[in-house]
Amino acid sequence: MPIAHNLGFPPLGAGRELKRATESYWNGKVARDALLKTGAELRARHWRLQQAAGLDLVPSNDFSYYDRMLDICALVGAVPKRYGWVGGPVDLDTYFAMARGAQQGGRDVTAMEMTKWFDTNYHYIVPEFEPAQAFRLSSSKPVDEFQEAKALGIHTKPVLIGPVTFLLLGKARTARFDRLSLLDALLPVYADALSRLGAAGATWVQLDEPCLALDRTPAERAAFGRAYRFLADRVSKVKLLVATYFAGLDDNVPTALELPVAGLHVDATRAPGQLDAFLKAWPAGGGREGKVLSLGVIDGRNIWKADLNAALRQLEEALERAGAAQLWVAPSCSLLHVPIDLDLEKRLDAELKGWLAFAKQKLAEVAILTRALRDGRDSVAAELDGNARALAVRRQSRRIHDPAVRQRVRGATERDMRRASPYPERRKKQLRLPLFPTTTIGSFPQTAEVRAARKKLHEGTLPASDYEAFIADQITRTLKLQEELGLDVLVHGEFERNDMVEYFGEQLQGFAFTEHAWVQSYGTRYVKPPIIYGDVSRPRPMTVRWSTFAQSKTARPVKGMLTGPVTILQWSFVRDDQPRADTAKQLALAIRDEVKDLEAAGIRVIQIDEPALREGLPLRRAEWPGYLEWAVNAFRLATAGVSDATQIHTTRTCATASSTTCSA
Repeated sequence: MPIAHNLGFPPLGAGRELKRATESYWNGKVARDALLKTGAELRARHWRLQQAAGLDLVPSNDFSYYDRMLDICALVGAVPKRYGWVGGPVDLDTYFAMARGAQQGGRDVTAMEMTKWFDTNYHYIVPEFEPAQAFRLSSSKPVDEFQEAKALGIHTKPVLIGPVTFLLLGKARTARFDRLSLLDALLPVYADALSRLGAAGATWVQLDEPCLALDRTPAERAAFGRAYRFLADRVSKVKLLVATYFAGLDDNVPTALELPVAGLHVDATRAPGQLDAFLKAWPAGGGREGKVLSLGVIDGRNIWKADLNAALRQLEEALERAGAAQLWVAPSCSLLHVPIDLDLEKRLDAELKGWLAFAKQKLAEVAILTRALRDGRDSVAAELDGNARALAVRRQSRRIHDPAVRQRVRGATERDMRRASPYPERRKKQLRLPLFPTTTIGSFPQTAEVRAARKKLHEGTLPASDYEAFIADQITRTLKLQEELGLDVLVHGEFERNDMVEYFGEQLQGFAFTEHAWVQSYGTRYVKPPIIYGDVSRPRPMTVRWSTFAQSKTARPVKGMLTGPVTILQWSFVRDDQPRADTAKQLALAIRDEVKDLEAAGIRVIQIDEPALREGLPLRRAEWPGYLEWAVNAFRLATAGVSDATQIHTTRTCATASSTTCSA
């Protein structure tokens, strides 16, 4: 019969227990055993939660104290030499030193690089490789956690990042070389780890290979085939499920279907239009080997309730092709990228909550769909009807659709995206600055004093007038510091802002905010992305007051500071009932209004930050031109409404934390 399973669950804990325990360990406030105990308690809780939700196969080894790619580095002994590791099991302090750096022997040992995990807002630790690097099995974590669950009476599916993706996402530490040249040295370690899982009683192991869903060269496709032929020859006691996600397989379908594995997972939410072609290529009944097809029909990247009837139609079509014994139902990817439990939210109203699904609720959706396949639609008729009603309420809700916003978007033309005059003419009318003017990117540190004042304001123990006086003092002192340093264009420091996206979202229509919807960004850094649920507009000015206050305190120009439309889009949970390009245009028009108000208030330089423009690029290069067209046009629309005399600056923050600034 079809089975329900999950690819991964967020490790944090509903009360952020893992964050608190880990940081307490780093600060020396708790011992190692206390941290490990917290980890064990969270794993047990999450395994039971998933089992109670109706999953037939629960993942293990998806838990991490910092990052799953870092876990694989520890598993295969890919520990850079600077950490002083001499073999044996990779201990917890070495593990954290790789993630965060360390002070050893009177010198700083730098952390490993961190970068975005594909096109998500999660950051992973980048493995470092050298030519002819050796690997060895150096961690028992996958087996330990499988046995831990087994002792609780839960038979799990261990999860590992696959060997080819592990190498492709790493970097050459010294001289550049082909990372895939290390595959032959790496595969025996993977085979050893898989064999130990089989000896411990595991029947299925999930190997995540999201790189197989990207543009791949013939040599890279060949590496996937070589890797899994090796593992098929060496590993006999466990069945392998290769999981791809974040994009469609496209031209990699033949490679995926030829892998000698027991199952294949595909993401049916990011590229739903490709499912028909994929199912036509899928061998009837799974082929001679009876290969399992796992379909990710529940979006693991966003927080909206699924259309269960539409997903069920996809599954029923796949069922005819794959056969009942070979079809698995799952989220599209690990649920790491969504909050844990919608039931914790008290800030959201009942109507909005009726449109949402966090990790726990997504598992229930998977279970409902699986029951429908097993026992027929009538067995879950009430759940399907309730889902359809909730979706209908959302479609018809007046709080989502604003006719004035939609009319304005339709009326925006190419002319609205162009400045009135060419740059050489505008430059003559703009501020006269030195040949190499100096400025800063914008925000000054949110010190403990600033955070404490904001907390007191929210708790009601600091009057708003006192808080505003405090912010005014911070701005005044920051301006004075910049003048003393000799900067030419000043910033006000952004002390009044809690976050570069949340601050604006709180003042825009169409946004909602949560109390407990934490999502991991990296390590113990968690964020609560805003939810864009409806048409976006700006009811009133957002930054004019503090910008004009700052300008009144100095004779030097002070920049107005705004976050750009694409970055607000990228760092939010975005509505899924219209194209992202349409939402970006609505955001652009809201920012355009703010830009014009800043100009009218006398601000001559306005900086609009777009650090997320690059990370929004689709994973497939063929889709880049379409994205770049609407993303760049959103920026143009936001900035082109000012006079020639106003300078527009933008910044792009790079992965190395340096920044690029330009003006127009």
